[in-house]
Amino acid sequence: MRRLLMPAVFAILLTSCVGRPADDATGQEIYLQLCSNCHSDQLEGGLVGPALGPGSTSAELPDEFLRVSILQGRGSMPSFESSLSDDQVDRLVAYIREVQAR
Repeated sequence: MRRLLMPAVFAILLTSCVGRPADDATGQEIYLQLCSNCHSDQLEGGLVGPALGPGSTSAELPDEFLRVSILQGRGSMPSFESSLSDDQVDRLVAYIREVQAR
Protein backbone atom coordinates (compact mmCIF):
# COMPACT_ATOMS: atom_id res chain seq x y z
CA MET A 1 0.00 0.00 0.00
CA ARG A 2 2.79 2.41 0.89
CA ARG A 3 4.46 1.87 -2.51
CA LEU A 4 1.25 2.92 -4.21
CA LEU A 5 0.77 5.95 -2.02
CA MET A 6 4.24 7.48 -2.41
CA PRO A 7 3.99 8.24 -6.18
CA ALA A 8 0.61 9.89 -5.62
CA VAL A 9 1.95 12.06 -2.78
CA PHE A 10 5.01 12.97 -4.86
CA ALA A 11 2.83 13.99 -7.84
CA ILE A 12 0.61 16.15 -5.63
CA LEU A 13 3.60 17.90 -4.09
CA LEU A 14 5.20 18.66 -7.46
CA THR A 15 1.98 20.00 -8.96
CA SER A 16 1.76 22.44 -6.06
CA CYS A 17 5.13 23.91 -7.11
CA VAL A 18 3.78 25.71 -10.14
CA GLY A 19 2.88 29.22 -11.12
CA ARG A 20 4.82 32.40 -11.43
CA PRO A 21 5.42 34.57 -8.41
CA ALA A 22 4.74 38.28 -8.76
CA ASP A 23 7.65 40.11 -10.40
CA ASP A 24 8.25 42.07 -7.18
CA ALA A 25 7.79 39.10 -4.81
CA THR A 26 10.24 38.91 -1.95
CA GLY A 27 12.56 35.96 -1.57
CA GLN A 28 10.39 34.68 1.26
CA GLU A 29 7.22 34.97 -0.86
CA ILE A 30 8.90 33.10 -3.72
CA TYR A 31 10.11 30.41 -1.33
CA LEU A 32 6.68 29.94 0.24
CA GLN A 33 4.98 29.74 -3.16
CA LEU A 34 7.42 27.46 -4.97
CA CYS A 35 9.66 25.70 -2.47
CA SER A 36 7.95 25.21 0.87
CA ASN A 37 5.73 22.32 -0.22
CA CYS A 38 8.83 20.16 -0.69
CA HIS A 39 11.38 21.78 1.65
CA SER A 40 8.91 22.94 4.39
CA ASP A 41 8.02 26.45 5.51
CA GLN A 42 11.04 26.64 7.83
CA LEU A 43 13.54 25.06 5.35
CA GLU A 44 13.94 21.96 7.54
CA GLY A 45 13.18 19.55 4.71
CA GLY A 46 10.11 17.56 3.97
CA LEU A 47 8.80 14.39 2.44
CA VAL A 48 10.44 15.15 -0.90
CA GLY A 49 13.01 17.94 -0.58
CA PRO A 50 16.09 18.04 1.63
CA ALA A 51 16.66 20.57 4.39
CA LEU A 52 17.94 23.97 3.26
CA GLY A 53 18.13 25.74 6.61
CA PRO A 54 20.86 26.23 9.21
CA GLY A 55 23.18 23.26 9.54
CA SER A 56 22.03 21.69 6.26
CA THR A 57 24.46 20.60 3.58
CA SER A 58 23.14 23.37 1.33
CA ALA A 59 24.43 25.93 3.82
CA GLU A 60 27.95 24.80 2.87
CA LEU A 61 27.39 25.06 -0.89
CA PRO A 62 28.17 28.17 -2.97
CA ASP A 63 25.37 30.47 -4.13
CA GLU A 64 25.98 29.42 -7.73
CA PHE A 65 25.11 25.81 -6.85
CA LEU A 66 21.77 26.99 -5.45
CA ARG A 67 21.11 29.16 -8.52
CA VAL A 68 21.84 26.31 -10.93
CA SER A 69 19.71 23.91 -8.88
CA ILE A 70 16.78 26.36 -8.89
CA LEU A 71 17.04 27.12 -12.59
CA GLN A 72 17.82 23.65 -13.95
CA GLY A 73 16.33 21.40 -11.28
CA ARG A 74 18.14 18.62 -9.45
CA GLY A 75 17.03 15.02 -8.95
CA SER A 76 13.28 15.10 -8.44
CA MET A 77 13.25 18.90 -8.17
CA PRO A 78 11.74 20.59 -11.24
CA SER A 79 13.39 23.43 -13.13
CA PHE A 80 12.12 26.92 -12.36
CA GLU A 81 13.90 28.55 -15.30
CA SER A 82 10.62 29.42 -17.01
CA SER A 83 9.01 30.62 -13.76
CA LEU A 84 11.66 32.90 -12.28
CA SER A 85 13.70 35.86 -13.50
CA ASP A 86 17.36 36.23 -12.56
CA ASP A 87 16.39 38.89 -10.00
CA GLN A 88 13.83 36.56 -8.43
CA VAL A 89 16.40 33.77 -8.19
CA ASP A 90 18.81 36.20 -6.53
CA ARG A 91 16.11 37.20 -4.00
CA LEU A 92 15.31 33.53 -3.35
CA VAL A 93 18.96 32.62 -2.76
CA ALA A 94 19.37 35.68 -0.50
CA TYR A 95 16.34 34.57 1.53
CA ILE A 96 17.71 31.03 1.92
CA ARG A 97 21.06 32.46 3.06
CA GLU A 98 19.30 34.80 5.49
CA VAL A 99 17.47 31.87 7.10
CA GLN A 100 20.66 29.79 7.18
CA ALA A 101 22.42 32.56 9.11
CA ARG A 102 19.83 32.59 11.91
